[in-house]
Amino acid sequence: MSQDDLSIILSITTSLESTNSLPTLSTSSSLKRRASPSFECSEDNSRKRFKEEPEDMTHRKEMSNSECNTDFMDDLAQELQCGCCSELVYKPVIVMPCQHFFCGSCCVLWIRNGGTNCPACRGLSTIAMPFRALQSVIDTLLRAAPHRSRTERERQQADEIYKSGHSLRLPPPREASPPPEVNRSTEYVHPCPHCLAGNPYDWRCPQPISDPNTDVDHAWHVDDGLPPGHAHCGNCENLLALRAPTTTRCDLCLVSFCGIGVQDRCIAASILSQHPHGMSSHADMIQSADVYECFDGNTVEVEIMLEYLETQRLTPRHMYREIVQYIQKQPRGFATLIELDLFSDIHGVTPGTEPNPEAPRNRICRLCAAEVLLWGLKDWWIRERQKGFLEEAVTNRKDCPQGITCTRQKEDHAHAREFNHIIGRPTPEAGAAENIAPGIPATQQDHSNPNPNNSTLPLAGSSASSLSFLLNVDQDIGISSPPEFRSPTPDVRDVIDRLAA
Repeated sequence: MSQDDLSIILSITTSLESTNSLPTLSTSSSLKRRASPSFECSEDNSRKRFKEEPEDMTHRKEMSNSECNTDFMDDLAQELQCGCCSELVYKPVIVMPCQHFFCGSCCVLWIRNGGTNCPACRGLSTIAMPFRALQSVIDTLLRAAPHRSRTERERQQADEIYKSGHSLRLPPPREASPPPEVNRSTEYVHPCPHCLAGNPYDWRCPQPISDPNTDVDHAWHVDDGLPPGHAHCGNCENLLALRAPTTTRCDLCLVSFCGIGVQDRCIAASILSQHPHGMSSHADMIQSADVYECFDGNTVEVEIMLEYLETQRLTPRHMYREIVQYIQKQPRGFATLIELDLFSDIHGVTPGTEPNPEAPRNRICRLCAAEVLLWGLKDWWIRERQKGFLEEAVTNRKDCPQGITCTRQKEDHAHAREFNHIIGRPTPEAGAAENIAPGIPATQQDHSNPNPNNSTLPLAGSSASSLSFLLNVDQDIGISSPPEFRSPTPDVRDVIDRLAA
């Protein structure tokens, strides 16, 4: 055995001795971790734990499904938003052929404001049809999430604008406006559409205005006023020829309109066929502050009237026509309104002159029609209430002692609901013997007549005054006008016979 082998054996022996010198582990210890105390449980507890685990899992699954459903409804409501109002679409219509959808009321307002294409993509469109398939999806969504529906007030206003199930036709695009003349001279008056030779209107001004771009020596200077035979349109304010076939003039404000600039706007139509400006629908009246001013800020009475209009399906144009017909039946007609300066300074142009103040009033512009509607709105409501279509809870209210001068009717809504502040005079159709209108309590009649000479209408103070109104007696001048009324009822004839005797 060599020396090297001994060295190896010695090293091995030393290693074994060092190993044997390590402390020995007790038999009770173990290299494994002890079991958890919760594992060392009885058999009953184990069974109970196994029963509770499925219930917890079910609850967790329900919570997870609820969160998923909420997320899904949020995403769906986001996808079903109207492209105009950015709310959940209400009574949707689909625009063809691009197939974008919007609220029916939003689409109607888009067309009214001059829209001729799709509000979303501006693509050429011709019609918007009810989107019934999408309506079913919206109904399902609202059943699962009722809080996403529109408010009742919003739905009422939308229903006034768009009737469900109706298709909407989009008007064709208008011709492009001519580019602005940046270098156009402002020192001279430029010719009107009828001044140019060969114009498309088959009529030329007898005194045409020279074009300053081609004949500056004969051009009309602005400082010299308006050229003879010309005026400015009350709507577009462009120059017009007074004698042109397309020109019309409002007989109330005496402003002329060209009939060329804007269709259905640059025109003074016949009085009964005109549309009051800004009063096209029930929704326009709701948003008009002037309507509330007509009732001295009594919002309660305005809401009663608006609800009545909706129930009876009355439009602002229908009210305007009845007001005009009532004014035309009066001895002085529109003269009283003109004397009140009701139609002065409502346009931005200089009005014309009327050499004959007693000339007939046959034409009216849109702004003057709106003034007539607002001026006669309260009296129209007084006459309409007497027809007996209102609820008894409204007509049987006690009259406020202060009447229309009450200062509480504007701020105190409870006081406005409890008392009647619309106290007016009876209509010509009221009972002549008692001067009480049918369908309205006698306490709502105004039997006072402090100054009849300052009123265009006789007040109901006696039977004679009512009969004079039926006979169209003009109390201002004391001359009886020819009777222009329908044949009186038998009761009225009896009263006439008794007074004549």
